[in-house]
Amino acid sequence: MSTASAVPPAAVANATSHGPATRPNMVAVGTIVWLSSELMFFAGVFAIYFQLRSVRVDLWGEQTAKLNVTFAAINATVLVISSVWCQLGVWKAERGQKARTGGLLNLKGWGMREWYVLTYLFGAFFIAGQVLEYAELVHENVTLSSDAYGSIFYMATGLHGLHVTGGLIAFLLIIARTFTTRRYTHANATGAVVTSYYWHFVDVVWIALFATIYILK
Repeated sequence: MSTASAVPPAAVANATSHGPATRPNMVAVGTIVWLSSELMFFAGVFAIYFQLRSVRVDLWGEQTAKLNVTFAAINATVLVISSVWCQLGVWKAERGQKARTGGLLNLKGWGMREWYVLTYLFGAFFIAGQVLEYAELVHENVTLSSDAYGSIFYMATGLHGLHVTGGLIAFLLIIARTFTTRRYTHANATGAVVTSYYWHFVDVVWIALFATIYILK
């Protein structure tokens, strides 16, 4: 009996109809792998924070009293809401709608560009708020070199702030691309999607940092 006759006709038909397996998007996979390494990096920052706090309980009790929790909560809320705008932009990008189709006040007609611009503005507001908070803490003599608390506070929040700034730069590049391309392709949408992965990541990290620094004082 030949090998060809040993294969059931139904199996051949199913293989033909389904076609080749779809390979995962390597850009998305690479981004997720990179974010996993960033997660380990921030895990190390959290470990340092809790270790220092365990040996300097008195210092933490004194310095955390200088934190403006209400202001920080408002700033954190702004960053979290920006993730909502970002996701709305992703859905538009996946549908191939790069820009609005109606008036500016017609939110249903907004495209990826408008939602990403709004995300950028909320992210920029967060960074401005963080700079203002730093200025107030420096006035209270909480600096990078003042003590162990100041060092880990500025290291943790500052590194996160740098990541947020990197995300804002990425948003600018994605938004600029909508002006330079006539046809919004799948590759363009992929750039918007992986940028959203990064933005959601920095938002989740900040939620953890906010809980650690401002709530579990």
